[in-house]
Amino acid sequence: MLSIFAAQLFLVLALVVFAIRIARGEAVLRRTPLDGPILAFCVWTLLAASFSRAPLASHEEAKKLLLFALFYLALDTFAREQCRERVLDGALLGGLALSSGALAQYFFLGFDTLNNRPRSFLGHYMTASGLVMAVLLLAAGRVAFHGLPSRRPAWREVRVVAGVLAGVALLTALQAAGLFAVEAERLFVAALAGGGALIALLRGPWPGRTAGTFLATLVLPMAAGALLISRTRNAWLGALVGLIALAVMRVPRALWLLAAIVGAVLIIRPAPVMERLTLTDASSKDRYYMWQAGIDMIREKPVFGQGPGMILAVYPDYRWPDAPNAMAPHLHDNALQIAAERGLPCLAWWLWWVAAAMGDAYRERRRGGLRAWVAAVAFAFMAAFMAAGLFEYNFGDSEIFMFALMLSALPYALRRQRDDALVTVAA
Repeated sequence: MLSIFAAQLFLVLALVVFAIRIARGEAVLRRTPLDGPILAFCVWTLLAASFSRAPLASHEEAKKLLLFALFYLALDTFAREQCRERVLDGALLGGLALSSGALAQYFFLGFDTLNNRPRSFLGHYMTASGLVMAVLLLAAGRVAFHGLPSRRPAWREVRVVAGVLAGVALLTALQAAGLFAVEAERLFVAALAGGGALIALLRGPWPGRTAGTFLATLVLPMAAGALLISRTRNAWLGALVGLIALAVMRVPRALWLLAAIVGAVLIIRPAPVMERLTLTDASSKDRYYMWQAGIDMIREKPVFGQGPGMILAVYPDYRWPDAPNAMAPHLHDNALQIAAERGLPCLAWWLWWVAAAMGDAYRERRRGGLRAWVAAVAFAFMAAFMAAGLFEYNFGDSEIFMFALMLSALPYALRRQRDDALVTVAA
């Protein structure tokens, strides 16, 4: 939520521990329905890299395949309910910092124009808006299935939340005054990362029983506000699709509330929203021509594609004359990007992975029970991820991809927890 460097550093450390636990027999790699599509996607990506015009550069790009290890790490971790709740509460806490940082930038630091959108602690506003969308759905799912807090949060939970918000406020003040802006942001992110590690390692009293609903109640309106002022249309569409999915699974009557909110926005016509509801702007036109170029790339190399990471290099050869921009690092569409880079078979493996993850999440939700909300969140997020990916290459965004891998492991972790409980009872 705050730093790709910190996230991947901790991921490496976690995978080292996971490998040691497997070697000791304390953890087991269990088979899942996603093993087939993940393996096929990885193998075909490496083949596509080998047939690229620049194999070394394409294989360098293909190193992101290592992130799939996060799925198996999350599967092992989430099979224990206490650990699952701790990680999801941590994601909500990170989402609180992310959303409050975006709001602070918009209202106090001048990140309020289309060319200067709030990015919070991340490197790009597209990444920030995609993760705000994700945390919005996580918070909405928790509130929808567990309701608002039924009792006052513990003082330790209030202190942690207050500390995060106070840190964001202090950081905003320093940045507004131009005092140690970069250093202060790095220290804040490092402090949150260290605090998260400390909470995980010490297994202390936080988060408590009320932490999840307390955090979700705070994050929900803040994430909604941060998403609105992001002016990012693909994230708006993804959030709407995800919220509709949650409403259908939990409270179908809430669809009327969603319709009323959308209607109110259209009636009030806030400028940041209305200026984005158009298909005639330069960005929309450029996407149209990018997609045309992507189709041409696929037609020329349908089996192995142009090679991972090669779109920027080959785009001038396929660019349509009327395209507003001469260069394009990617094609702003998941399916087109994957097919153009890695070939149509790789697109089939990717769609297999998404369909299997969504199908199993939906089936786990249908089983019901107190834990069903996490399966509902997994399904809603994957639906949002696919909807937003119609207009943005969010699969190539490591932060969002990692979040998708983490949530896609939830239904399989629930199955494993249930199977382990049956084994324990039988023993």
